[in-house]
Amino acid sequence: MTGFVSFVGAGPGDPELLTLKAVDRLKRADVILYDDLASGPVLLHARPGADLVGVGKRAGRTSPKQHHVSRLLVDYAKGGGRIVRLKSGDGGLFGRLEEELVALREAGIAFEIVPGVASPLAAAAAVGIPLTRRLLARRVQFVSGHDVSGNLPSDLDLSALADPGALTVIFMGKRTFPALAERLIATGLPPDTPAMLAEAVGTPDAAYTRTGVAALAKRLADSPGDAPALIFFGPLADGAADG
Repeated sequence: MTGFVSFVGAGPGDPELLTLKAVDRLKRADVILYDDLASGPVLLHARPGADLVGVGKRAGRTSPKQHHVSRLLVDYAKGGGRIVRLKSGDGGLFGRLEEELVALREAGIAFEIVPGVASPLAAAAAVGIPLTRRLLARRVQFVSGHDVSGNLPSDLDLSALADPGALTVIFMGKRTFPALAERLIATGLPPDTPAMLAEAVGTPDAAYTRTGVAALAKRLADSPGDAPALIFFGPLADGAADG
């Protein structure tokens, strides 16, 4: 009998941010295929005897190819039982969810999607700021900082990213942000536009640094570091502390 797959959003890493549905699916799973950023204490909810299979991808490290992960997911599901595909944050937000959904649909395997707390929401909550601000930030935009080759995407809408009325959150962009910042400033974004680097969100190693766009670009050009991070810039609210 073909199994059933639950795509579960693990949130940013803090197990207290898991939804009740996510915990239920983890406790009942026979197999859990998990991302690197969705491991650690979150996996303590797995039942004894469940197979735990790491399939995470990290920039700059040897990682499973997406087609291999999708094939593995289909193979486990064809073996029957309850399968959880555990993704960091919310799987529908830069989580390569679509490729895996297509693979399951083509194989005739049933699934559900359990949303998770997205990392930008968790980061903003951690430092006590809103993502939107009345009269100042009516729009929030989420952007990937690199393309499939790891470079800065060539088709970014720079005028939209430089919009003073929008708060922008860059995923996976520490290494490409210096080049992006240079282009944004040339497009008209003030170099001192408020920016925040949010590293290792939802973990004990979380760090949040407030600065300006140009200063952050220089810092990341000198030393990007290895911690997973988000970059915020635009009309950020006051109140977030460095550290």
